[in-house]
Amino acid sequence: MRTTTAPETVAELVARQWGDHRPGLKYEDTGHTVLSHHRTAQEAAARAALLVDLMPPGAEPHLGVLLDNTPEFPFWLGAAALAGAAVAGINPTRRGPELARDILHTDCRILVTEPAHLPLLRGLDLPGVRLLVTGTEEYEALLAPYAAAKPGEATLGTPGPSSRLLLYFTSGSTGAPKAAICTQGRLAAAGSALARRFSVTPQDVHYVCMPLFHGNAVIADWLPALAGGASVALRRRFSASAFLDDVRAYGVTYFTYVGRAVQYLLATEPRPDDREHTLRLGFGTEAGAVDAARFAERFGVPLVEGYGATEGGASVLGAPPSGSWGSTPDTPPGALGRAGEGDDLAVIDPETGAECPAAVLDAEGRLLNGSAAIGELVNRGRSLFEGYWRNPDAEAARTREGWYWTGDLFFRDAAGFLYFAGRTDDRLRVDSENLAAAMIENILARWADAAAVAVYAVPDEVAGDQVMAAVALREGAGFDPDAFAAFLAAQPDLGTKMSPRYVRIVQAMPVTATNKVHRVALRRAGFLCPDPVWHRLPTGQYRLLSEPDRAALLAAYEAQGRADLLDR
Repeated sequence: MRTTTAPETVAELVARQWGDHRPGLKYEDTGHTVLSHHRTAQEAAARAALLVDLMPPGAEPHLGVLLDNTPEFPFWLGAAALAGAAVAGINPTRRGPELARDILHTDCRILVTEPAHLPLLRGLDLPGVRLLVTGTEEYEALLAPYAAAKPGEATLGTPGPSSRLLLYFTSGSTGAPKAAICTQGRLAAAGSALARRFSVTPQDVHYVCMPLFHGNAVIADWLPALAGGASVALRRRFSASAFLDDVRAYGVTYFTYVGRAVQYLLATEPRPDDREHTLRLGFGTEAGAVDAARFAERFGVPLVEGYGATEGGASVLGAPPSGSWGSTPDTPPGALGRAGEGDDLAVIDPETGAECPAAVLDAEGRLLNGSAAIGELVNRGRSLFEGYWRNPDAEAARTREGWYWTGDLFFRDAAGFLYFAGRTDDRLRVDSENLAAAMIENILARWADAAAVAVYAVPDEVAGDQVMAAVALREGAGFDPDAFAAFLAAQPDLGTKMSPRYVRIVQAMPVTATNKVHRVALRRAGFLCPDPVWHRLPTGQYRLLSEPDRAALLAAYEAQGRADLLDR
């Protein structure tokens, strides 16, 4: 059912799998199971027909999906597309009232889950929500009458480009998550664009190891596979130790990542056969230039860093590796790329509203004027942002002054290349100077003993912030305070305010369900955490923070009336 015209909806992408009996979905069950594209479309059509019959008349056509990366997840994504419904991806790390809030806020009348997640739902008040538990006899009996359904036979309204398909929560650091609206037209266009960009073909195998309740896995992995006719291999939950085994077993050629996933892969024990695989490309965000280079060196696989959010308000598609997929030889290391044709992206000082000056970089690409050049990335032109579900205040904050404010920090060099510098929530103000946590992290990541680094603000005793770093050490390494101080002193782009006042040594970096560093937890704990914390002295050396030291610090905060800023 393939056509020569570009599909305008995800429903069309799902429907054109009908009749295609090549491998479409691979996953681990009792063994490695392979379903054809036709079979996946068949399963989606059956669930679409069931959905149409179960959805109460007059209800918003929304269903929640609380699943790991099992085959049922893409089946229900396809079903929603075919039926003209929308999926709210429900995060299984949410608990109690917060979990109930996500389900009810998105007006879900059906919730699809699995037995493993039933304990999360016990005791929750979910009025009007029907529960479907996959993998049970009752569920199979519900589906059985719809086994012969075909794509397009059962709909809640004809799916069109403006039909909602996703209500996906953005992972904000404060406040309740916002459900970003994603329509079929925008998603089909995004999937097709990435498929073209990375030359996706039916011979490719896309490895979905990031959680499907998050936009990265759906928009950057599942959809390009759907658009390019590639097959999809599912991993229930990300596993660094199983990554290469899965790649080889499924013949994976492409994967996506977010946050610290790349660091976890690099932390695995090197093997002589690390380069013996079928992978050709990884695409994601926040790997960092140092770790991306290490990954390419070890595994022989280039990582393409991109920028974008589920909201679709602004994006910078990463520059592919030199010599392939349309790369340009002048893209500097660490840069994501330039704004796309017709896009008006600017780096704005949020305090003055003025555009920030161009970044000044040394011969090694190190930023020399970060306090002036770093600002918030703003889209002053066309935007694909489609709003937040039932959250006008959040929409207004995103689109103030007629621009789309991303909430992310960037700088731009004189040639127009854009560089990611962290989240606006990660900005620090030290001695009246604004600093970006990501820039300090990139510098600390050069330290040979560091396996992972996170930089964040802790309150200063008097005013503003101080820099704190959490460091996970490489296996077998210990923290040498003198060597660390010497390393900092040797970094030419480490400004005088950037050296960490506190260094917390962690066994493993705390992360969210999407493998992003759990900065809220780190900030909340500050230097009052149970892990060893080293304190920077005026001499530049580091000393282990003792209990008397902590008591003296608390007294200093209390004397300045700032003790309430500490979570004790």
